Amino acid sequence: MRVPELTFPAAGARLLSRLPSAPPSRLLAAALNLLKKRGVLPVDMALLDGKRFEVHVKDAGLRLGFAASGDAFVASCGEPDLRLAANGCDFARMMLREEDPDTLFFQRKLSIEGDTELGLIIKNLLDSVDWSQTPLARMMAA
Repeated sequence: MRVPELTFPAAGARLLSRLPSAPPSRLLAAALNLLKKRGVLPVDMALLDGKRFEVHVKDAGLRLGFAASGDAFVASCGEPDLRLAANGCDFARMMLREEDPDTLFFQRKLSIEGDTELGLIIKNLLDSVDWSQTPLARMMAA
């Protein structure tokens, strides 16, 4: 089943953009740690240690900050070393392998800002993840 071309309603995005980013950032960090623990996210934390990231879900007005700290991901704020920005449906398509990050980037649906070498590491990491083992894939299959 293909992810539909939907965007978050503008009124909802205005509301979400005003809420504190810490709770959803903590949730994202916890999810990444769980995926890492289960072996779904085959990450070499030594390559990411001390780096800060931001995932900007443009249509929802969400900016989720996290960092790699030792052997775990933690919520973080401040200027990221790498920022990924796209609409929610494009992030979902990338995670479900309906679109690869390069295609979304060249279609200007995914923007990547910051440390280029770190961006390549993250792109390769995303390509290596078996997203079919994640709850998102199970939800889409139902």
